[in-house]
Amino acid sequence: MGAGAVRAAVGPAHLRRRAAEHAAGPAALRGRAVTGALDPTIAARLKRTPDGLVCAVAQQRGTKEVLMVAWMDDEALHRTLTTRRATYYSRSRRQLWVKGETSGHTQYVHEVRLDCDGDTLLLVVDQVDGACHTGDRTCFDASVLLAGEG
Repeated sequence: MGAGAVRAAVGPAHLRRRAAEHAAGPAALRGRAVTGALDPTIAARLKRTPDGLVCAVAQQRGTKEVLMVAWMDDEALHRTLTTRRATYYSRSRRQLWVKGETSGHTQYVHEVRLDCDGDTLLLVVDQVDGACHTGDRTCFDASVLLAGEG
């Protein structure tokens, strides 16, 4: 496994049980804030936007279905790597948000990969219910601009 990947040995069964455990937070982190900073060796590999953000693509583990695209800053990435709860940065609200914190539509993170250019992260997740804020399974369900042939 490469330096940019994080893996968990979790089987595909019991997704809802895992999501409930995940929503409660790891025992070591329950009741306290995540502290520390992003590993400097990881931070040095990131190519950020002028706003300090990196694009993050969430992909369903197993099916490889692309669920959504969001943004992360260093703190969001650090929290994701530390807790395995997908944490993103909202450009409109200018704050961090944990996927599913209010909706229950959580993402348990199995792997985080960095692309060859360092400007995009791939989060391999187990998604509970819809990933899109509209309630759709993915953020790419609503509009097909070019359909497959045949």
